[in-house]
Amino acid sequence: MKNHVLALAFAVAVSGCSGAPQDLEAQLKALVIAVFASKGQVALGEALKRYEEGDYAAAEELLQNALEHGVEPADQVVAHKHLAFIQCAAGRMQQCRAQFQLALRANPAIDLDPAEAGHPAWGPVFRSLAR
Repeated sequence: MKNHVLALAFAVAVSGCSGAPQDLEAQLKALVIAVFASKGQVALGEALKRYEEGDYAAAEELLQNALEHGVEPADQVVAHKHLAFIQCAAGRMQQCRAQFQLALRANPAIDLDPAEAGHPAWGPVFRSLAR
């Protein structure tokens, strides 16, 4: 099955590319990524978009979907961190703490960005766990 999809991806990329060989390579990579992107990766991308738009209920659901479908460890950190932000902002401190613990389990070396670390709801929770 994968060989058929790769052949199709290559044929589509070749037929749609009129530029230089590096253009063909970039188009092929983009197409292969699009074809093989996991459901988890797609859900994570949409979740982060919804989070930035302030649609936290949808973001929370999509972040959970991303984790259920499977994402790389670095993306697990991102998902758990954003779930923690949502939980803390909603006053659900126990769930916030649990999400930060999961993020730290996926990568014990993570830290928050300065703007994130200074947030009054989740900054202190994260600092209490990241010691």
